[in-house]
Amino acid sequence: MLIAQLTDLHIGAGRRLAYRKVDTAGALEKAVAHVMAMVPRPDVVLFTGDIGDLGSPDEYELVAEILTKLTIPYFMVPGNHDRRGPLRAAFPDATPVGADTGFVNYVVDDFPLRLIALDTLDEGKPGGVLGPEQLDWLRDVLLDGDGRDCAIFMHHPPIRTGIAHMDAQNLGEGAEELAAIVSVHRDRIKAIFCGHVHRPIHTIWAGVPLMIGPSVAHQVAFDLRADGPSAFVMEPPAMHLHVWDAGQHNLMTHLAYLDRYDGPHPFFGPDGKLIV
Repeated sequence: MLIAQLTDLHIGAGRRLAYRKVDTAGALEKAVAHVMAMVPRPDVVLFTGDIGDLGSPDEYELVAEILTKLTIPYFMVPGNHDRRGPLRAAFPDATPVGADTGFVNYVVDDFPLRLIALDTLDEGKPGGVLGPEQLDWLRDVLLDGDGRDCAIFMHHPPIRTGIAHMDAQNLGEGAEELAAIVSVHRDRIKAIFCGHVHRPIHTIWAGVPLMIGPSVAHQVAFDLRADGPSAFVMEPPAMHLHVWDAGQHNLMTHLAYLDRYDGPHPFFGPDGKLIV
C-alpha cells in the first residue's frame, strides 16, 4: 500500500501568491502531476491540513478545480489556515463525517492499513487542540474491536521540533492525553503523519514513528536558535510517500521531491561496465 502525503498547500483565491512570493496553486498542480505520473501510483493521498490560506470557499473551489486531475482516492484534515464549514462543503467525500458532527474525525477502512483522521483545528488560532470529546472518540475507535494495524493523520504535531516559532503553535491542549492513548496502542499504531511545520521531520513519540511532512510549496526556514525569526525559504517542494508492507507489518517513509530534475542517468553502459 502506497500513501502519498501532501501537506500545507496554502492556496489563495484567484491564484494569489502566498506572502507575495509563493505560487502555491502552481505548486499544487505540480504535486498532482507528480503523483499521477508515479509508477506504481499511490493507492491514496492524505492532505494533512492548510488546504487553503484563509479558509474561504473560493480558495477551496480552486483546490477542487486543480484536484480534478487527481483520480485516485484522497482524504483531508483541516489545518489552522482552514475553516471546517467551507472545507467540508467543498470536499464532502474527502472529509466523510456526518452533517451533525462537530469535528473532522473519521476512519478509512478501505485499505490494508486503517487510516484514522484527527481534527486538531482550534478555529481562528494558529495552535492545535484535542479536547475531551476528540480524545474519547479516538479511544472508542481504537477499542472498537477492529484490531487492524492503523496510522493516524493530523495537522499539528504534538512534539517540539526546535524551530521556536513553530513549536509555539504546535498541538498544545490534549497532547499529553494523546501520548497516553497512543502508548497503550503502540503495537497497532504504526505511524502518525503530521503537517504544519513545512519540513520533513522524523522521530519516535509515545513509542511510535511520527513523521512531519514537507510542504508541497514553501518550507519553513531551518533555524534552531531560540530567537530564530518566523521565516520561510524556497527549498524544493516535496512530499512523503509512506509504504505499508502488510506482510511484514512495517511502514517505511520516503522523501520525494516534486520539481523536475536532470536524470535519471545510468550507472552502467550498454556493455555492462561502470561509467567512469
